Amino acid sequence: MVKGISRQVIVVHSPDPKLFEQAIFILKEDAAQNGVTDEALLKEAERAIRIGERIPKKRRLSYYGAFWAAIGALATGLVWLGTVLL
Repeated sequence: MVKGISRQVIVVHSPDPKLFEQAIFILKEDAAQNGVTDEALLKEAERAIRIGERIPKKRRLSYYGAFWAAIGALATGLVWLGTVLL
């Protein structure tokens, strides 16, 4: 148990509690001092949750790797063809 530390948190309850009941956000110490409203803090927490729901785009990276692999195979083939014909 930690004693002597007081932290402010925002608790956002899950609309579909199959896996998660709630998300807990720990506020920075200066967040309340900067005049940020409770509504703005809640909107920011909900925005952070929505960003976490996005599926990362890994297809673009795999196409990038496949492109360079094809270029390397083509270059290797041309070098091999050049050595065989000469």
